[in-house]
Amino acid sequence: MTHIGAVALNTFKEAVRDRVLYNLVFFALLMMAAAVLVGQISMGIDKIVIVSLGLSAISFIGLLIAVFIGVGLVSKEMDKRTIYAILSKPVRRWEFLIGKFAGLVFTLAVNTAAMSAGLFLALLFVMHKLERADSVVLVAIYFILLKLAIVVALALLFSCSTTSLLAILYSAGFYVAGSFVQQMRTLRSDLAGPAAATFMKWLSYLLPNFENFDVTALAAHGRTIPGTLIAQNTLYAALYCGVALTTAAIVFSHRNLK
Repeated sequence: MTHIGAVALNTFKEAVRDRVLYNLVFFALLMMAAAVLVGQISMGIDKIVIVSLGLSAISFIGLLIAVFIGVGLVSKEMDKRTIYAILSKPVRRWEFLIGKFAGLVFTLAVNTAAMSAGLFLALLFVMHKLERADSVVLVAIYFILLKLAIVVALALLFSCSTTSLLAILYSAGFYVAGSFVQQMRTLRSDLAGPAAATFMKWLSYLLPNFENFDVTALAAHGRTIPGTLIAQNTLYAALYCGVALTTAAIVFSHRNLK
């Protein structure tokens, strides 16, 4: 745990020093300001517009950080040859990967918290008060963070097995495909053919089901999110990240770094 913590802390420091993160957060805060302007010209749907745009901004910016920086966690160390100095110490390869994962997830949590603060400030500015029902927005933000953790795990897996460009494409592809899992499972055989429908159905169970994490509409309308869904999504994200990181560790352990 000491080795993992050291790698995670170093990853967080490197990410914080990266100007890209500050630019992305600044862009997200600008979108929050835009949400306020749009909300003020909306007819009675100020809160819905602000929450919808705010959550979309947090999700989109977090996705960029998770994919582009997540893929570079391993490849950057290999390009700079710093990975040899790290692995020459009593640090196992799986500890290196888990530390990188934990460091970037913590970075995402910090940046998500900053963007969430901007969202609630926008709500407070327009609505002049925060209501108890607004707490559902926090649940939606928590779901976004769980989704981003899965993306980071996938980005690490692909970065250990292929080039940086392909890893980015695969990670983005999995994210897009994971947003249409239910449609893949209910694809009619008379439209795509029996073989294609069966293949899409089986493929949907391998992809991360990101549709279950999308509660933007519920949060925008202040509707309660069931506690069972919170527990299910938390367990699902933990299991999927565990499988992805275990696979990444196996692939990375057999990779020739010379």
